[in-house]
Amino acid sequence: MKIAIPVNEDSMKTTICVSFGRTPYFLIYDTETKEAQFLCNHAASSQGGAGIKAAQMIIDNYAEALLTPRCGENAAEVFKAADIKIYQTKEDRLHDNIQAFEKGELSLLNEIHPGFHNHGGN
Repeated sequence: MKIAIPVNEDSMKTTICVSFGRTPYFLIYDTETKEAQFLCNHAASSQGGAGIKAAQMIIDNYAEALLTPRCGENAAEVFKAADIKIYQTKEDRLHDNIQAFEKGELSLLNEIHPGFHNHGGN
């Protein structure tokens, strides 16, 4: 299964970014092959709609789940329409969250925030 995670750097030693739409990079990680691909998040510099654009990037890269500390409602609606589940990360350690997901220890993200529309963050 391919999972997407917003991260601060393009390295497996990075931490998870707290801002989904404005994260510098996304990790697309295949839990079966252990293959990791880092994508530069070009939506981060958008005037508005960063969350929606970032969500579309994840869909276009065939991720089946998102691991993130938080997500705005517009991006969450895009994921819902694409049948992509959103899981809430624990703390900011990338490796620990991948392991927790693989063990079924992460909960679905239930608290979707309204977003930071036109405020420079998501």
